[in-house]
Amino acid sequence: MYCSSCGGAVARGLSYCNKCGAKLSANESVEKAPGLKPDFLVFSIMATFIFGTAVITMLMGVMRVILGLPVEAVLGFGTIPFLLMLILEAVFIRLLLRNRATSETNNKTLAKQQETNELDAARPRVLPEPIPSVTEHTTRAFEPVYHDRKSK
Repeated sequence: MYCSSCGGAVARGLSYCNKCGAKLSANESVEKAPGLKPDFLVFSIMATFIFGTAVITMLMGVMRVILGLPVEAVLGFGTIPFLLMLILEAVFIRLLLRNRATSETNNKTLAKQQETNELDAARPRVLPEPIPSVTEHTTRAFEPVYHDRKSK
């Protein structure tokens, strides 16, 4: 995300820019992920299966015992709500998978945006080459001069 005033990179969720102090607009500072919460979708899948199975079983029992329908008719009428329950389960599972996919893409884009604020990779430390001494070459370049000492 970037500031609309100075163009500097801004982390998500901030209401003011770190560089220029300008107030960020509401659509920039808060971006909500579309979709339902995964916990709600998982609960819906489980509740649909448990409640749907119980209702279909009771419906088939009522058709057989109270209405006195033959087994073939009971199974025929029982498949319709069972197929509806399967379709509803498939819709919930699709919503759950789509929600998970969008959250993963949001995490990837957030990670890419955070990479811009990170420092470059650390380079291995290398000691510099030693600087040659000034006196190293001057003292060895001259030939020694020998003086005869004269004694008095």
